[in-house]
Order: sequence, then C-alpha cells, then structure tokens
Amino acid sequence: MARRSGSTFKKRQKEVARQQRQQDKMARRLQRKKEREEAGTATTGGEDPDIADIRPGPQPPIEGEG
Repeated sequence: MARRSGSTFKKRQKEVARQQRQQDKMARRLQRKKEREEAGTATTGGEDPDIADIRPGPQPPIEGEG
C-alpha cells in the first residue's frame, strides 16, 4: 500500500496560519482605529497642539545667537 504524503496536512497548517495572521492584522487595525478616535476627541478647540504656539510672520530672534 502506498502512503499518502504529508502535503495535505502541511497545506492545511499553512492555511490555518494564514487565517490566524489575517485575524491578528484585523484586530491590530481595529485597535489603531479605536486609539485614533480616542486621541482625536482629546484635543480641544480643533487646534493642532504641535503648532498651537506658532504665529504667522517673522519670528523673534533666539536669545544667545549672533
């Protein structure tokens, strides 16, 4: 009698691993989306905190340079 090869088993294991990676990826995406939504509600006034103190026009000179 001929034995079956393990290729079917290997193929199934590969498919299960692929599905698991896909689920992990979706969970990470949902987590990032949730974090972005929470971070977006934390800012007040709709102003970007990184550029809140920047004013248009010439900037004052930095002390100690020159």
